[in-house]
Amino acid sequence: MVSGNGAVMRKALQDALSLPAFILLFTMMGFGSLARGAGFSAEMAALASLLIWGLPGQLAMVELTANGQGFVAIVFACSLANARFLPMVVSFVPAMSRGRTSLPGMLLDAQLLSINSWAVCLREFPGIEPAYRHRYYISFASSILLAALAGTLLGYHGAVLLPAAIVLGLIFVSPLFFALVLSAVPGRAERFSMLLGCATIPLTHYLLPSVDLLITGFVGGSLGFALGKLWRPRDAG
Repeated sequence: MVSGNGAVMRKALQDALSLPAFILLFTMMGFGSLARGAGFSAEMAALASLLIWGLPGQLAMVELTANGQGFVAIVFACSLANARFLPMVVSFVPAMSRGRTSLPGMLLDAQLLSINSWAVCLREFPGIEPAYRHRYYISFASSILLAALAGTLLGYHGAVLLPAAIVLGLIFVSPLFFALVLSAVPGRAERFSMLLGCATIPLTHYLLPSVDLLITGFVGGSLGFALGKLWRPRDAG
């Protein structure tokens, strides 16, 4: 069981640099390249990574801007794409012991949460003393956020060097990594949700391509959660 400020921060940094930070570095290079192609400045691209902090919402912003959509439509699309973070926060907070409960502190914790930090922290928390889990989360989440900002700027300034196929490939790396991490998270409901999501996405994409991810996430996630809670494997013997 890991405890102590120094040991927990070292573990968080090691876990971030073992792969997640590099995954986000390369993924956000793809976003930075797309943001430049849509006419964003480097500062705006970096702010999008910092404030939206969710690749689907960031891609929605770039696509709608390139299509000439208005500000209200862009904000609504980004908010809808990031609505998935609400149940993530609700499920994540009970697993993380917090030493402070002020509203600004809770908002900061929520803002730092991403799919990668959510999945990795849930995987690592059982091996960390509860009193130090919040410090691990802040250290890990801050590390991968800095990597994402660096990747955004690298991709933006190196956009002319990246072919379109490579840009799209880089963007796909992050959800693939998340799926692999989620498969290792303890809990039957999480695994059922991932499997049902993979099973339903082809149909929803064929029938309703504009909202396929939203429907798949809602249906697959809800059914996976229900099956995970209702499943009672037979006792051996």
